[in-house]
Amino acid sequence: MLFFKDLDLKGKREFLRVDFNVPLDDKINITDDTRIKAVLPTLNFLLEQKARIIIGSHLGRPKGKKDPQFSLYPVSKKLSQLIPHRITLAPDCIGKEVDLLKQKQGSEEVILLENLRFHPEEKQNDDSFAQELAKGADYYVNDAFAACHRAHASIVAITRFVKKAAAGFLVRQEMDYFSRIIEAPQRPYIAILGGAKVSDKIPVLANLILKANAVLIGGAMSYTFFKAMGFKVGKSLVEEEKQELSLELLKKAGEKGVRIFLPSDHIIAREIKPCIEFQTLTRFPIPEDYMALDIGPETVKKYSEFIKNAKTIFWNGPMGVFEIDEFSHGTAGIAKSVAASDSLSIVGGGDSVAAIKKTGMEKNISHISTGGGASLELIANETLPGIEALSEK
Repeated sequence: MLFFKDLDLKGKREFLRVDFNVPLDDKINITDDTRIKAVLPTLNFLLEQKARIIIGSHLGRPKGKKDPQFSLYPVSKKLSQLIPHRITLAPDCIGKEVDLLKQKQGSEEVILLENLRFHPEEKQNDDSFAQELAKGADYYVNDAFAACHRAHASIVAITRFVKKAAAGFLVRQEMDYFSRIIEAPQRPYIAILGGAKVSDKIPVLANLILKANAVLIGGAMSYTFFKAMGFKVGKSLVEEEKQELSLELLKKAGEKGVRIFLPSDHIIAREIKPCIEFQTLTRFPIPEDYMALDIGPETVKKYSEFIKNAKTIFWNGPMGVFEIDEFSHGTAGIAKSVAASDSLSIVGGGDSVAAIKKTGMEKNISHISTGGGASLELIANETLPGIEALSEK
């Protein structure tokens, strides 16, 4: 995989694919600019090289048609506050108006293309659309790790229509960290998986059974396993159709000598809402009118012992409904243990990052990934379509 710093960038036009899929409030204001700031090292280096930059990104799910609520306008305003160059938001990402903007692009101007997903061809990985995106560009730089698991036109097909394609700082950093746990993890290697659904983690679990020494499971996904094992879990979230598969995964892990641990105590309540009465349950059954919403203190203590002795840790998914204070203690406890560990610790994106930030422990984690889905797919398949496209180019 080529690194963009190894290219002769001076005066060249670069198509820079980023992930500006930022969260917006009801008034279409950006509520978290982390993903924008994550690209600044690559963007600033290109600017220092006097490169002419065309930025492409998606935002939200506009379903292949122009939708003002998914415009990149708020991103262009934020970006203009972060870099000294003029930001021009194109009216589209392809077409005559965009071509004209490219032709007239000044040396102190950055063109931000409008939302790539306003065109259905983006998600279809369409060659003709990709060729239009690449028009006028000498090189392609991918710094959108969080989108690298998508075989989309601006991620994969576009690499066929530029002279060279390379990874930016962010993609390079992500791959450097993940390669350390994919290729030769230091042992013991502990994986921590949480979140709501077993189905989201099946390919990851299947790979971890081959690679990790132990898997610590929390979150609602635990109760699909418990119900499959015959325990009564009350109103806890369960994926009924995944019970048989859960048992198969447990069996396969046993055959491979990998230990899978489930919570030994549970924080239960009748509803998911703040300030509700809750209790700690140390044995089954969970009453029919209750649901499990967090791991209990005994589980935190037990999991923390494994974490303390680990040399490598991968964590994806919260241990409970961490957004509500009453059910955030399990996730916070695990976060503190991971942060205190001397291991190489990697936290997947999405809710995992939000949970870590809520505890204020993010500075003590070796690497916090910008991509939730991408990090899971990378652990599961050990490569990504976007990385493959760069490697092939």
